[in-house]
Amino acid sequence: MSEQFKEQGGAATMDPSRLTRWLTSRVMTRLSRPAAVAARHRKAEQARVKVGATHRVEYFHQVDEGYSSLAAQMLERLAARYDIELHCHLVRGQEGKNAPEPELLAQLARVDSHRIAPGYGLTFPDHPEAPNPDLVQTATEILAAQSHSDFPKAAVRVSEALWRDDADSLAQLAAEFGTASSEAAAAAVEAGTAKRRELKHYSGAMFYYGGEWYWGVDRLYHLEQRLAALGADTEPAAPLIAPRPDTDLAGHRDTGHYTLELYASLRSPYTAVIFDRAVAFAAEAGVTLSLRPVLPMVMRGVPATREKGMYIFMDAAREAHAAEVAYGNFYDPIGDPARRCYALYPWAVSQGKGVELFSSFLRHAFQLGVNTNNDRGLRKVVEAAGLDWPEAQAYRSDDSWQKILEDNRQAMYASGLWGVPSFRLLAPSGDPLLETWGQDRLWLVAHTLRDALAASTS
Repeated sequence: MSEQFKEQGGAATMDPSRLTRWLTSRVMTRLSRPAAVAARHRKAEQARVKVGATHRVEYFHQVDEGYSSLAAQMLERLAARYDIELHCHLVRGQEGKNAPEPELLAQLARVDSHRIAPGYGLTFPDHPEAPNPDLVQTATEILAAQSHSDFPKAAVRVSEALWRDDADSLAQLAAEFGTASSEAAAAAVEAGTAKRRELKHYSGAMFYYGGEWYWGVDRLYHLEQRLAALGADTEPAAPLIAPRPDTDLAGHRDTGHYTLELYASLRSPYTAVIFDRAVAFAAEAGVTLSLRPVLPMVMRGVPATREKGMYIFMDAAREAHAAEVAYGNFYDPIGDPARRCYALYPWAVSQGKGVELFSSFLRHAFQLGVNTNNDRGLRKVVEAAGLDWPEAQAYRSDDSWQKILEDNRQAMYASGLWGVPSFRLLAPSGDPLLETWGQDRLWLVAHTLRDALAASTS
């Protein structure tokens, strides 16, 4: 591996022992099984009933974050629809190893919140720059003074004024709702952050119920479905308040003029959940799919805490189950397994099988529980992709993949993205119509393409 590649952040930082790889794989497989999730839910419900407690939902609000602004708009509806006791806390943003790119993350949250708000029937302004710190402080002091019951209403109005940069409205809200002192506000944020840490999470816009975390409006449907299953839905015949938007193109179809770039890695749980669906979407939509592989974040030297890794894997399993995607029979491909497959990728592309190789590897590692760290497992991957295993031997030492993946990483970063899966939808001119991160953003790709196609034919 070249020194240049190491300096650019591409060197692997995690190559577990065979025993560690096996143990980690078995534990994560067991924990993510639907039966195991259901058992945890039953245990939490039994504990609640035993002490006669209400359905208590904790919400963690980050004042200066776009996702929290969207989540705040759901609080009153959530409390009115479901038989819950809602407790609201103020928190700081992600910190330390849980936030490897804090400035990029904060900017992405603001841009992304503006884009996804209409899909959920919400609003968030086009506000790519950070909010004024003085206004954030005023907003924090107002919200710190609120009771749990008053917080939802105040949070909506305070967020609206904050993101409009409306100091006058914030001053009026301070007079209407009251404010805490700066010291009391700081203490409230510290207490909320400590509570979140105690419950083992790290983000804003988070809901917590019965031992499980739900992120923002994007995961609220999981919480709704869980509460409904427990009989806590007061309107069981009504639609969910935050259903996942669909990928319907409303009858529109491209003929290869638009390009969908898919940035993906071989060890990403979220990539494993969405990869085949993204490929199928591109085919159905008629767009040109351009797969742009990158190294897994931990192999790029990006730190990840145990709590973050656990949440990501369990959340990916939950998303996969909801989408009826096979997932969770896992054999960790971090390190050598991923590198061995990447080495074969340029050859696979030359055979017209680059996408097939990627799909096969993800399926074997995340769905079939195949150990891809040996030749027997890698051969299964290669042959299932429609490639010839004896022919592959000549390319196992090919290191041209390193530059390909590094060029892709730099292109991804230049777009303001750094995680996978990420999507870039390019117009026929090559100009980007959308640059977005997340397996839960395929619907946004669909809506952007649908609108572009509709505009081009009107």
